Amino acid sequence: MSLLWHFATSAAAPFIPFWLKRRAGRGKEELARLEERYGRNPNRPPGTLIWLHGASVGEGLSLLPLIEALAERLPEAHFLLTTGTVTSARLTMERLPEHLRERVQHRYAPIDVLAWVARFLAGWNPTIAIFAESELWPNRLLATKHVRVPMALVNARISFKSAETWRRWAPGPARRMLRGFRLIQPQSTNDESRLRGLGALGMMPSGDLKASAPPLPHDPAALEALRHGGKTFVAASTHPGEEVVIAAAHALLAERHPGLRTIIIPRHPERGAEVAGLVGGTRRSLGEVPGPLHIADTLGELGLFYRLADVALVGGSLVPHGGQNPMEPARLGCPILLGPHTGNFQERVLDLREAQAVRVVEPGDAATLAAAVHDVLTKPREAKRMADAAHDVAQKATGTADRLADEIVTWLRPAESSPQGGEVRAPEAEREHQTP
Repeated sequence: MSLLWHFATSAAAPFIPFWLKRRAGRGKEELARLEERYGRNPNRPPGTLIWLHGASVGEGLSLLPLIEALAERLPEAHFLLTTGTVTSARLTMERLPEHLRERVQHRYAPIDVLAWVARFLAGWNPTIAIFAESELWPNRLLATKHVRVPMALVNARISFKSAETWRRWAPGPARRMLRGFRLIQPQSTNDESRLRGLGALGMMPSGDLKASAPPLPHDPAALEALRHGGKTFVAASTHPGEEVVIAAAHALLAERHPGLRTIIIPRHPERGAEVAGLVGGTRRSLGEVPGPLHIADTLGELGLFYRLADVALVGGSLVPHGGQNPMEPARLGCPILLGPHTGNFQERVLDLREAQAVRVVEPGDAATLAAAVHDVLTKPREAKRMADAAHDVAQKATGTADRLADEIVTWLRPAESSPQGGEVRAPEAEREHQTP
């Protein structure tokens, strides 16, 4: 499989620059930084360099608590953070704490062509490599193992469907791929079971790095400017098929709650015009004064709107997407509603449900959603109890980043005196799996 992928990507390599330029024309790539996608433009600092990679916004942001924990334990280390999207590049660096700005560089990850990945590794020469969630690109893993850089897979996720596909069609390659990691930290016990079933070793206890993240930031002046005399219902990180349900629920609620403002925040802000075309309303990206139905189609303002909410629906859960992160509103003490589809955060949702900190809207239609919103808005004591319980669950879920950092630091102790970070070799028992 690795050879097939290598030949396929090598054959496609001459055409990839045209594809990248087309993406840049649509705002999906930064034209001035396309060289990074070919593994060029390294700027390696001296000493220990920790490479962390997260594909998109969620994965990139989940790595920030780990960077903070490692930076505290390794004051001389530097960090290379790679991501794959323009949005993730912007948000991860915006959210990075000010005191770490000089120690962290961002690059776009090289496309998974073996020659480009090898060029990237030769230029940056990372001391260790840390990949988030399900970033299992064959050439990247093969090349990193070949240059003997120890690897960790953190916040690891694998769906039942994906695990069954690997088990049925490629159990050997799956086992060899997973055993190339010195450490695997699964996001949930279900992920742990599936990864073990595929042959993974070096497993740490499950835990969600996203639960270690600090509360989402906000602009206090913007928060004050958005306050109004009525109640606010926020529907956050919505996906196609959800906005029409939310707008219909708003219409049902408006008669009973004069002055109610419903704010819809699309998961992908570029859908703002599409959403407005479906449900109407004002748009934040156009600078329009918020009306009763407002589309917040901007980046990096989720923390602002959660703080504004009297009740919040976490999107991706009314449709079979699997749900977005419920711990973000939980950290901000927000009464939370969820649809029936929450498989992406199954254990966190179970914790919240056991604490009676959330309300699940089933079957997820407009009438049921409107009834749940009405119930929370008319029972302030119950709303506060839900919010306090959610905050407590969020506080108890922290600690994964610290546990990971403690383990990873033990890999680096022998290398700290080397001027270029040194070579951290895998134990003998692990090297047998590291075939070029």
